[in-house]
Amino acid sequence: MKYKTLQPGFFIVFSVIIVAALLRLLPHWPNFTPVAAMALFAGTYFERKHFAFAVPIAALFLSDLVIGFHALMPAVYLSFIITVVIGATIRKHVTVLNVVLASMASSVIFFLITNFAAWLTYPFYPQNFLGLMESYVAGLAFFNDGSQGISFFLNDILGTLFFSAVFYGVYYLAQMRFPALDRFRF
Repeated sequence: MKYKTLQPGFFIVFSVIIVAALLRLLPHWPNFTPVAAMALFAGTYFERKHFAFAVPIAALFLSDLVIGFHALMPAVYLSFIITVVIGATIRKHVTVLNVVLASMASSVIFFLITNFAAWLTYPFYPQNFLGLMESYVAGLAFFNDGSQGISFFLNDILGTLFFSAVFYGVYYLAQMRFPALDRFRF
């Protein structure tokens, strides 16, 4: 079919991603956002690579236009590009366990990449192995006073797990209600 992207399933997947970007603009605990879940979901359900990467990155960029940019943005975007790839790896085997493992992996990768970038970028970490480990320890404890959720890192894990459950769950329920959705890959 020439206009396969105009199928109802495409609009469901695209809508989930747009909603995720909009949810990012609402007040939330630091890092308790739907962004990683959005990238996983896109990687899983957009078979065409250009959609899988472009739609969540564009949604992220548009919400960043409102929120603002910072020095670590390349690391943030890189981590979400990798998250799209993780989502693509579970495409043929979408199970609760695989979604949970992919969510956890994406949170760990985000943590490792962004704290590595902080170590490279900010002068308060010595540029050696101990300085790198210091940046990771600081990342684990960041916002750990209880008023901003559990911690920056754990907020990311919990947010990714929560929103992955919502996005994959909604799509699963939609497939149950409209079995034809299962045949479409975008």
